[in-house]
Formats: sequence, structure tokens, C-alpha cells
Amino acid sequence: MNSTTPDQGYVPRRMAPPKKHRARAVLIAVVSVVVVAAVVAGGYVFTLANTFDGKTETLASAFPDEEGRPVKDPGDASMNILLMGADFGGANQVTGNVIEHGGTGQRSDTMMLVHVPADREGVYVMSVMRDTWLDIPGHGQNKINAAMAFGGVPLVVQTFEGLFGTKIDHVAVVDFQGFRDLTTALGGVKVKNDIAFTANDTDYFYPVGELNLQGDRALRFVRERKSFVDGDFQRVKNQQKFLNAVIDKMLAAQTLTNPATLYQVIDKVSPYLTLDKSFDAQTIAGLGLQLKDIRSKDVHSFTLPTAGTSRSADGQSIVLEDKQAVEDVAEALRTDTMEKYFEKSVEAGGSSSSSVAPGTP
Repeated sequence: MNSTTPDQGYVPRRMAPPKKHRARAVLIAVVSVVVVAAVVAGGYVFTLANTFDGKTETLASAFPDEEGRPVKDPGDASMNILLMGADFGGANQVTGNVIEHGGTGQRSDTMMLVHVPADREGVYVMSVMRDTWLDIPGHGQNKINAAMAFGGVPLVVQTFEGLFGTKIDHVAVVDFQGFRDLTTALGGVKVKNDIAFTANDTDYFYPVGELNLQGDRALRFVRERKSFVDGDFQRVKNQQKFLNAVIDKMLAAQTLTNPATLYQVIDKVSPYLTLDKSFDAQTIAGLGLQLKDIRSKDVHSFTLPTAGTSRSADGQSIVLEDKQAVEDVAEALRTDTMEKYFEKSVEAGGSSSSSVAPGTP
């Protein structure tokens, strides 16, 4: 194995403040918000849309050159959304580098590929381990999260498209700090915790059982990895649980019928989001209307299976790519048969059994 990137000793730059920025697992929640605004509040959606578009940032460069990208069948109505999460320091802390140049020099701590089938009857959220060792176009083998450091968001998109042979339709770069304000706006979210732990360098203790997470405690729950034997693997599971908990709370009747709560969510979360140019409130509202019948049980979270862990030639701790699993997922994405893949490989405990069960609160 050979490595061509900076890994050891790498410290992400602190984000400087030209404007605003992002939030993460909230993307599906944002869809739900716009749906509710359109269906329940009528004209109120205009206010929410203005707030959303006014407080989010837009990536000037989100995609690689079109000529080298996979070609999508014009009749394929499915949608693939790439979510990238990192800890940039809070609202209004985005750098011009991320906005203008796609984030070259930064690293993404979390990567999720969201697949929305053409029939809009489900949503599939696949986490990819950030230390997965694979080929990054033009840079040889390295951890997948090094792609942003090498070439910003466009290279991350190119890496994912090359890996799965399918086109990414939209991109969202999001900040973990958004979890804090999101949970506060929602009045907390309930998560079932399976492993007792104390967050590193804090006195925050998370016992086994149902937890109501809010504010800083929610932020530390989704960020923590050092307290676990399997580190990032458990962190990804906790993030997936949190995502499902947020969706549960967003789709609860007391949230959907409360304009004040909806406005608080949009107002607090939007500054933590940076999106591709075409992923604005109008686009999300359109998708949201198509997903109006979706409930938390229809949102399925899992992790791309891996072939275990190892070390690279230069001593980095890495996660090995499971090539068969990648081929299976690629086929499901290209043919819009993710439901069948999920039922066969995840729910049945097949090759993707490392996933979190759907509907986990």
C-alpha cells in the first residue's frame, strides 16, 4: 500500500467567518419541515423558505467536470444526496475556502450517502467509514476522508461516483455543532443507548437506556469515539440512532402542527448548512412534497460493510474495503433496487449486517 496524503498530525483548520454555514443529519429533517410548512401552514412556507435560503451557504464548486461523471438515465427519478459532516466551530464559521473552492485542505469526519428511490416510498441512509482505504482519483490509495483535503468537495463526489458508478445529484456539507441548536429547538430527542460511557474530556455520562439528548450533551453523543473499543464504528451507530431520533421528533404531531417550533428549527439549523447551488428551499420543498407520506420507519440507516481493519504501509490505522459489498451497493444504486438490497443484506443479517436496524429510535 502506498500513501500520498497528509494524515498523521493533520489538524483541520478552524473555520474563519465570512458568513454562515451548516448542520448534518438534519437534511431529511429539513425536508420534513418544508413539507409540513407547505401542507399545514400554507403561506407560512414562504417565510421558512426565505429563512432557509437566507441563512444557508452555497458551494461555488460542488461537482467534478461533467464529462468524466457517470451518465444518469433520463428516466431514472431516484436521487442520491452526499452528506459530509465535520466540526468547523459553529454557526457563521465557514471559510471562503469551503464556499469558493469546495474545501480543499479540510477533512470530512462523517460521510453518508442518502438514496431516495424513484417511488419515494423510503429513504436509505448509508454511512461510509471515514478511514476506508481506497483509490482516490489522481492520488492513489488513501483514506476516503482525505479526498476533501486533496481536492475539496468535487473530489469527494468524484471518489463516491467512481466507487459506486452512479451519479450524485446533490451535496450538503454540514457541521456537528448544528446538533446542539437543533436538539434545543426540538426540546430534546430520545435515543436508546446500548453502551454506557463518559464522553472524553467531559463529565457527561451516558448510561444504558433511553436518553433525552439536548444541547451540548447531544453534540458530544454524536462526536464521541474514544470511549469505545471499536471507536468510529460505534460513533457511526450512535449517529444513525440520533438521525432516526431526530426524524421521529420532527414527524411527531406536536412538531408538525407548531409553526413556532418549525421556524425555530429552520432558523437555528440553516446557518450550519452549505449546499450545492441547485439544492435550495424550492428543490427541497419539491422533494419534501414527494416524501409527504414518509415516517421514521421508512428511513433505513446502515453502514457500508467493510473487510475489517489493518494498517497501511506508512503505519496509518485503516478500514479495509469490502469490494463485494461495494459492488452490491453499486448495483442497487444504479438499478434503484435499494429496498431489495436492504432486505436481503441488512435486515436478513447478510453481508451488511453491521448496519443499524431501521427505525431504531
